[in-house]
Amino acid sequence: MKGEIYRVAGPVVTITGIKPKMYDVVHVGHEGLMGEVIRIKGDKATVQVYEDTSGIKPGEPVVNTGMSLSVELGPGLLESIYDGIQRPLKVLQEKMGDFIERGVTANGLDREKNWEFKPVLSAGDSVKGGEIIGVVQETENIEHKIMVPPTVSGTVEEIKSGKFKVDETICTLTNGAEISMMQKWPVRKPRPVNKKFIPNRPLITGQRILDGLFPVAKGGTAAIPGPFGSGKTVTQQQLAKWSDTDIVVYIGCGERGNEMADVLNEFPELQDPKTGRPLMERTVLIANTSNMPVAAREASVYTGITIAEYYRDMGYDVSLMADSSSRWAEAMREISSRLEEMPGEEGYPAYLSARLSEFYERAGVVRSLGGEEGSITVIGAVSPPGGDFSEPVTQNTLRIVKVFWALDAKLAQRRHFPSINWLTSYSLYTQGLSDWFTENVAPDWVPLRDNAMDLLQQESELQEIVQLVGSDALPEDQQLILEICRMIREYFLQQNAFHPVDTYCPFDKQYKLLKAISKYSDMAQAALENGVPMKDILSLGSKDELAKIKFEEDFDGALNTVLTKMDKEFAALGGN
Repeated sequence: MKGEIYRVAGPVVTITGIKPKMYDVVHVGHEGLMGEVIRIKGDKATVQVYEDTSGIKPGEPVVNTGMSLSVELGPGLLESIYDGIQRPLKVLQEKMGDFIERGVTANGLDREKNWEFKPVLSAGDSVKGGEIIGVVQETENIEHKIMVPPTVSGTVEEIKSGKFKVDETICTLTNGAEISMMQKWPVRKPRPVNKKFIPNRPLITGQRILDGLFPVAKGGTAAIPGPFGSGKTVTQQQLAKWSDTDIVVYIGCGERGNEMADVLNEFPELQDPKTGRPLMERTVLIANTSNMPVAAREASVYTGITIAEYYRDMGYDVSLMADSSSRWAEAMREISSRLEEMPGEEGYPAYLSARLSEFYERAGVVRSLGGEEGSITVIGAVSPPGGDFSEPVTQNTLRIVKVFWALDAKLAQRRHFPSINWLTSYSLYTQGLSDWFTENVAPDWVPLRDNAMDLLQQESELQEIVQLVGSDALPEDQQLILEICRMIREYFLQQNAFHPVDTYCPFDKQYKLLKAISKYSDMAQAALENGVPMKDILSLGSKDELAKIKFEEDFDGALNTVLTKMDKEFAALGGN
């Protein structure tokens, strides 16, 4: 069915002559630019086009596909780098070089590659939507589970074994339904699940300030807001590299081209700490730079979360990084203004909060239709202009997510990384994860962490006095609090993402490091009460050596040496 272009306003095109459904994909103009119907009014429909519309004019043809924007799901997703509408960038590069031309299409999955399929069912077995019928070894360590599409059920008439292409039939049901290794799913529609659970396990990231003070649960949601240059992208890359999930989906949504180029160059080189294999073997990258069309930026977020849901349904833990949701919101704002909709706060559409909620609500720990338990943890970066956290995207995100890692430009200027402000950040999962920490880290981990947070709060209050009268005017016990807090900040919270040892810190090491600072604090307090001068306590060599042990490969050996020296030094002071 063909129509024609009636009006063009940037990425928003009005068409006439056809009667599409909402969210139908259409091909616009002589070049067949891909677009999506977002409004229908009378005999006219409004389309957001996912490609540059310069040069197209009224009267050019429009073809309706009758299908909504969907992604191809099946073996071959891992190790792929896609644009916002799931076109593989490597395939596009082979077709046309480094610059993507308009109107070019490419399948999301390779139709030529053969995959070794091993069935787990046999003829006569009954199957329902979401059930696993067989497996394919997608990468060396990830087994791709082939599932029945959610809307299909019946009895197996024939199931094959051997090498097949993704679109070849591998299983036939008695009702005539044919199942291949590939299925399509509309990106705006969440994949159905059997049951959703309350998250009760932490996502272990190896970043001390995140794991120690502001943990996020597996299947939870977190936001990293921060101004330009405060370290959002490095923090998200650290999470992608080190978090203990099976699959990573990284969406570069509207990021600067050079930043995205760094990600694309760096990720294939990274080694997975779990397996020693390349990290890309369990990663899907979606690259949508700031100079790409804005409509595709909006689609990239939905493409990413749909791929994440697919692996979740196999029973995998997935972490999804969206960098950044502000650029996504800006794309919505631009399209909304072209549609001449009534603007909300700061020009953003009135439905901004609803769209953000729809996205973050697709996170969670679930039991899939096939009975597998999996999770999606969504971590979104927010880039508020000028670092103003009161702007609409940050505020609306805050209402939805349960973990807030607030990046601070002043900390970044002082070279304190990760530059997460411990006074403005929070985690609503802390209470729910306490039992896990007590059981799996140490019985005294929770009071140890709470004590560190309490001291940092006291330091903030004391700093106001210090700025007026100087630290020497404070009583000695308060001077000691300032010194202990400096140790917590510099020895524990600061972490070097580019140091081979310090880039990842397991829970055991985190606990021992915080325990050592706590031990120094207790012994210093006792020495102070016994009349030992403050300058003698501060001049101990073991205190300074404690700063270096986090960089040691033999951490336990170095820690024992420092603690032994600390005991001797305090004994010599007569404070114990």
